[in-house]
Amino acid sequence: MKRFLLSMALLATCIGALAQTRIPLLDKVPGHRVQCSYTYSVSKNGGAFSEVTKGNLEVEDNAFRLDALGLRIVSDGTTRWTLDEDAREAVVEAVQKEDITANPALLIGHYADYDLVVNASGKDFLDVTLVLDESTRARFFLQDIVFGERQGKSDFSMDEKSLPDDYLLTDLR
Repeated sequence: MKRFLLSMALLATCIGALAQTRIPLLDKVPGHRVQCSYTYSVSKNGGAFSEVTKGNLEVEDNAFRLDALGLRIVSDGTTRWTLDEDAREAVVEAVQKEDITANPALLIGHYADYDLVVNASGKDFLDVTLVLDESTRARFFLQDIVFGERQGKSDFSMDEKSLPDDYLLTDLR
């Protein structure tokens, strides 16, 4: 779970930094539903520590759905549901307006205090590196980026009553 939260924080930071860098591909984000797959890697001390995570992300306005590390996180911008199918657990929590590290959708239009290097950009992909500090680098490769019609937030919510009976539900709202 800690690795996943780090992944979310780094992805959110990346999206926020990208919005400030004015990359033409992401100028299309407002007003669309955006889907992509991503790979991120974090390296520290020249590669002495490294970790790679892959996932899928769908964003519309401040709502999102993210699948990574065996978890599915869904948020309508007000409530966030985190589902771990293997552990048969679900956590429901209120989304705090300042909780930008746990909601990549909120980061569009925000900025980060990190150095950003665009390695490559194309019609449907983006490869960037964030310099987090002197020894830490985070590289994001967003691919298969698709801009679709807005469809509303109904796809970004869940009914806890629809969970199977064997799920442990923790409601933190």
